[in-house]
Amino acid sequence: MYTIRKATIADVESIRTIAHQTWRPAYSEILSAEQLEFMLAEIYSADKIAAQIKNDSQTYLLLIEDQKPVAFAAYSPRAENAEIYKLHKLYCLPETQGKGYGKVLINEVAAKTLEADKHTLDLNVNRYNKAKNFYEKMGFAVVCEEDVPIGDYWMNDYVMRKEL
Repeated sequence: MYTIRKATIADVESIRTIAHQTWRPAYSEILSAEQLEFMLAEIYSADKIAAQIKNDSQTYLLLIEDQKPVAFAAYSPRAENAEIYKLHKLYCLPETQGKGYGKVLINEVAAKTLEADKHTLDLNVNRYNKAKNFYEKMGFAVVCEEDVPIGDYWMNDYVMRKEL
């Protein structure tokens, strides 16, 4: 049994814990150890997550199983086009993968997008990430490639889109 709720400042450490436990298995074959650690520190600092929650620049949803946060998603309207929502983050603890929680969270973000009267949901996925297949099964399709600088590194991504 699970529940989903909007994350608060009190949930920052739970989000960071899930990120740290999922990033290494997800990206260790794709990114160098140095890039992986840099990106974790850059994207998942407590201050950065707290600021995103506080100023509503990203809405975080936590999936709770047996009173323990085990997965999260973060989304917002795109900065450059508020008609399109973006799924910024989606991570499930490795031991929960295969339970359908990723699908549940995508469906929840899609519902929130529709509640805002928007009908397009985008996401970025590393071009070498096996998660691309999952997103395709969820109805997303590649619309372009994008290389995003982060410090001295690059995120080599596909931009994927789903019409709702």
